Amino acid sequence: VQVVESGGGLVQAGGSLMVSCAASGGAFSNYGMGWYRQAPGKEREFVAAINWSGGSTSYADSVKGRFTISRSNAGNTVYLQMNSLKPEDTAIYYCNAAGSYYGGTYYPSAYWGQGTPVTVSS
Repeated sequence: VQVVESGGGLVQAGGSLMVSCAASGGAFSNYGMGWYRQAPGKEREFVAAINWSGGSTSYADSVKGRFTISRSNAGNTVYLQMNSLKPEDTAIYYCNAAGSYYGGTYYPSAYWGQGTPVTVSS
């Protein structure tokens, strides 16, 4: 199983960035997928998740209305479109694959990517 994030980088406050996550080696299209982030000196926190079909999504309050999660038709790639970025969005963004998604809550699996850094300058 491989989970690989890409697309991180440096962006100015108010700008946009899309990060992607490709999962392989399993039947990921049958499961939910999620994004988490970890800022320096802080705990890893939930950002967004999507169910197996892409028909249901959930977001942390801090990103609601600014970030959009989506997944490919094949189901093994998930995207996080980040708009109106703020300096407090600076973090390593991690993808989790093959998690469980029930009633708007995402339960992560053991399958994590290595993370992609996002830096938002003020």
